[in-house]
Amino acid sequence: MKSILIVTTIPETITSFLLPFASHFRARGWRVDLMACGVPNCPECVQAGDRVWDIQWSRNPLDPRNLIVAPGVIQEVVAREQYDIVHVHTPVAAFVTRYALKDVRKSGKPLVIYTAHGFHFYQGGNPLKNGIFLTLEKLAGSWTDRLVVINREDEAAAKRYKLNAPERIGYMPGIGVDLQHYGPGAIPEAEIQQFRQELELSPETPLLLAIAEFIPRKRHRDILMAFDRLKNVSAHLALAGDGPLLPAMQQLAFDLGILDRVHFLGYRQDISTAIGASVATILVSAQEGLPRSVMESLALETPVIGTNIRGTQELLAGDCGLLVEVGDIEGIAKAIAWILEHPEDAKIMGQRGRERASKYDLRYILELHEALYLGHRA
Repeated sequence: MKSILIVTTIPETITSFLLPFASHFRARGWRVDLMACGVPNCPECVQAGDRVWDIQWSRNPLDPRNLIVAPGVIQEVVAREQYDIVHVHTPVAAFVTRYALKDVRKSGKPLVIYTAHGFHFYQGGNPLKNGIFLTLEKLAGSWTDRLVVINREDEAAAKRYKLNAPERIGYMPGIGVDLQHYGPGAIPEAEIQQFRQELELSPETPLLLAIAEFIPRKRHRDILMAFDRLKNVSAHLALAGDGPLLPAMQQLAFDLGILDRVHFLGYRQDISTAIGASVATILVSAQEGLPRSVMESLALETPVIGTNIRGTQELLAGDCGLLVEVGDIEGIAKAIAWILEHPEDAKIMGQRGRERASKYDLRYILELHEALYLGHRA
């Protein structure tokens, strides 16, 4: 029986992206264990894995626990359980896990795989931070058997900077989107109407939706400032997500005088319904890998307004969405206005998006993972 340990910094990464992978390989007779900080307190994770392993580390890369306490825990668990594969996601977990296993993997087991959900160095990023993160990735690359990237910019960067041998670098189109769950007709109209009624919206009221954690790089301020410039004052805006900047954004909406048309939804599990209830979704981040919310919107034929950055620009290529530059508030406002003023054209754009989403079908991504896991070490 094959065995795999899936490692992330926090359980939310598992619940948001990786549960289908755990389920898929367990159904094929694999032993699938999960490791993250606080994972025993995550019921979905406990149910998804054969075993879960708690580890004390932090998303803060400067937290001393990351390199003092965590490596010993990883080494002990891997030595005892003798996994065939350790597949690690998210930057902190990826660096610490590869550091912990850098000598163990030389014996041929486990195979250490890292999926980079967007390198922390990127075009347009701060030069100093780019230099630091690139140096760390170069260092950790020598401790990695397979490096998986999820967008073409990162693929080119990985090869250009020789983060691993060319044959050990592989492109994979993200972590997939379930086209059966996210698809036209998959969401009952009654659920959409109930969602809109919850927000006290009439059937004619256009709703725009942003799905993102309230952190600086997601740039919620730009969305609110752009929404304030709209001449169409009948439109409403919903912001789904939580995070440290939420109170500040609520205050900004109040200060701009638009709070009566802006809905702060908090963390939601009915995202597909929210997308289906909206005329467009908006993601104006400064940095992404391959944004899941954009893939979900494309699959549901909901037009997307996104920034012209790595990952997002790939998804919206071929006129599958509207691209604006990072920080271009006027550009965001004009894109929103276009969506509202051209509903038929926006609908056609959404249909093109559905065709684009077929390239990111979860079933295809699962097949790629099977090939990755069952392949031979180069």
